[in-house]
Amino acid sequence: MAIALQDNTRNEVAEFSVARDWHSDRRSPVRWLFSHVWHHRLHTLGILLGSLGNALGGAIMPLLIGQAFNSVNNGKADTHSLLIAALEILASQLVRSMLQMWRNFSSEIIGQRIERDVRAELYASLIGKSMAFHDRQRIGDVMARATNDVREVNFFMNPGLNMVLGSGAFLIFPVIFGARITPQLAIIPLLYVVFYVLAVQRFLNRLAPATEEVRRQFGAMNSTLAESIEGVETVKGAAQEKREIGRFTAAVSRWREASVRQGDVEAVYLPGLVLGVTLALGVAHSLLLYMNGTINVGDVVAFSGLLISLRFPTFATQFAYPQVSSGVASARRILEMMNAETLLDQNKGGHAEPMRGDVEFTDVTFGYGGKDDARPALRGVTLNVKAGQTVAIVGQTGSGKSTLTKLINRIYDADGGVIRVDGVDVRQWDLSALRRQISYIEQDIFLFSRTVAENIAFGAPGATREQIERAAHAAQAHDFISGFKDGYDTIVGERGVTLSGGQRQRLAIARAFLTDPRILILDDSTSAIDSATEDEIQRAMFEIAQGRTTFVITHRLSQIRWADVIVVLRQGRVEAVGSHEELLVQSKAYAQIFGS
Repeated sequence: MAIALQDNTRNEVAEFSVARDWHSDRRSPVRWLFSHVWHHRLHTLGILLGSLGNALGGAIMPLLIGQAFNSVNNGKADTHSLLIAALEILASQLVRSMLQMWRNFSSEIIGQRIERDVRAELYASLIGKSMAFHDRQRIGDVMARATNDVREVNFFMNPGLNMVLGSGAFLIFPVIFGARITPQLAIIPLLYVVFYVLAVQRFLNRLAPATEEVRRQFGAMNSTLAESIEGVETVKGAAQEKREIGRFTAAVSRWREASVRQGDVEAVYLPGLVLGVTLALGVAHSLLLYMNGTINVGDVVAFSGLLISLRFPTFATQFAYPQVSSGVASARRILEMMNAETLLDQNKGGHAEPMRGDVEFTDVTFGYGGKDDARPALRGVTLNVKAGQTVAIVGQTGSGKSTLTKLINRIYDADGGVIRVDGVDVRQWDLSALRRQISYIEQDIFLFSRTVAENIAFGAPGATREQIERAAHAAQAHDFISGFKDGYDTIVGERGVTLSGGQRQRLAIARAFLTDPRILILDDSTSAIDSATEDEIQRAMFEIAQGRTTFVITHRLSQIRWADVIVVLRQGRVEAVGSHEELLVQSKAYAQIFGS
């Protein structure tokens, strides 16, 4: 299914986007929700017609019952009139039930489709956000918005908005048909409508902050849970189970307290009181008119039935409005995430030529806190790397080694200066074309809960099994893969937990081999591999590095020695560039790490 990241009011900056034939309106939560509702116009029409038909059928029935009462005069019944009234009641209620079924069916369809569309829209938006955005997010809160809040958007439509529209139609016909009996009978229902609207407005004003707090506390609770589960090994290792249970219990208590406060608001529902007063005044008014001879007994019965029909909008909306309010609060949380600023753009249509591999840094500055970061990770970095060169980047922890390489494929964008690939500013490249030609193997390998073959072919989904196995051979991974019961069809546990560190790294290297990159970045990618396997992998890495620009972040002298250039970083600056022997003399930082 095609989905979009931009709405009809602005072009959203995003790393990734795909087109769709319509755009949601993200200017406000209510606009956004109703743009999704209006997208399903036919079913929206079904809800509106079904609501009006249901309310009309409900109003017609007391009128027909009133006519039946008038057919009985002094104990004698007009059998023909009673039969006609009974048939009319039967026919009207059959039509009413069909329209009500159409309404409920349409509402369910819209609710499910909106949930589907919102999930897809949110997922595409999250995929399109920059790493700077994701660094600021708590995974648990993101998951709460992507699951529970999206589900609340469904409930906003059904039963929420469905019942609001359905019950709202019941407010119209008591006024219309009361006036039809006699204009004076329209006064009480009309006053009820006015007081009902005012009471509901007050109710919603008090309900909105309560529902928003419930959604916020649910997200906080989910974040606490996700953090504890993700770090369960650390929790157990430090014997902090009791403390973490206490933290989660406190988060649950805050969510419960917010839910109780919402319940307190819902309990004070004035329309119920207004209805009681309306019924009493309405019946008294109709009896007074009857005693004055203005209306007959059938009219009294009919008007009483019309007043009783006001019970549905009164008590149905006591349940429906909290659903609507919760849906709007959830929509606000979802939009807050989708509309959050992301600094990287896809630059579709930008430079997309086959890459040679020249990389140039000119006075590059970068801080994870943005331009105003008091302690930037990189400061004034200038470096030229020719296509096909192998560059070893060394330095103490925190010197900016990984940060430097993440600017090449625009995982992050530099705050100052320029990075060029093949003489073209990386911002001018089509982002997909740039990243397809760069492979990055990190220290912390991420593998998906899929088969071994699918993980290797992640960057080249069209690869054949023969190509996958050839890449695995090159990465010295084929032997241990063959030892699995299902071989290349073995399912890897989430994040690769069923594999050793060395096995995960060899699969990542095989993945890089398969994509055939022009620029290869190895961020300490052999740190978890034994010496014997490392020798074999280094030979494979040496072969794949031929003709490619390769950046190696490492502290292993065996890897540093076969680099064409060694770059020493210190506190975010380039301290020295040269060969191993030159740097032992020129760089104190290098000598401290590798000097004998």
